[in-house]
Order: sequence, then C-alpha cells, then structure tokens
Amino acid sequence: MIMIRFNKTRGMEGRGTMDHVWRVFDGDKEYLFKNVKINVESWGERTGDDWSIVCKGSLLIDRETSTAVINKPHKSVKVFEEATNA
Repeated sequence: MIMIRFNKTRGMEGRGTMDHVWRVFDGDKEYLFKNVKINVESWGERTGDDWSIVCKGSLLIDRETSTAVINKPHKSVKVFEEATNA
C-alpha cells in the first residue's frame, strides 16, 4: 500500500526544499518528492488528524524530475515477494 501526504514541514532541515511538497510512504520507507503521478485507482483515507491519498501499486522513482510514479504492480514483483516470504 502506498500513502501520499502533503509535506507540511517542507523547507525545514532534513525535510526537503520548499518544492518537495509530497511525502510518499511505501511500506515503512518515506520519500520526499516535488511531483507525484498516480496511474492506478486511488482513494482518500483519514490517518489521525490528517488525510492521505492511498493506492496499491509499484513505486517508480524518477530522481531526475523528483517525481514519484505509481503504476500497476508488476506480476514479477508479486511472484518475487511470494518466493521470499515462503
């Protein structure tokens, strides 16, 4: 599950520049991005006092443009996860 939130602490030390407006959580990892492109079904979910955009997919990181691209999960990724969890 991938969760996307607005970065309320952008510009502060260790929280990206003022342009890094998106926090993207993929599992237990957090990334900061300037742009987000969602190519899968998504929905809003309340997490504590905040709202997040949530979706299921594979996160592709475009470091050149600081863009998080979320695509349909790859079948090979699922097979690999199943094999490593066996």
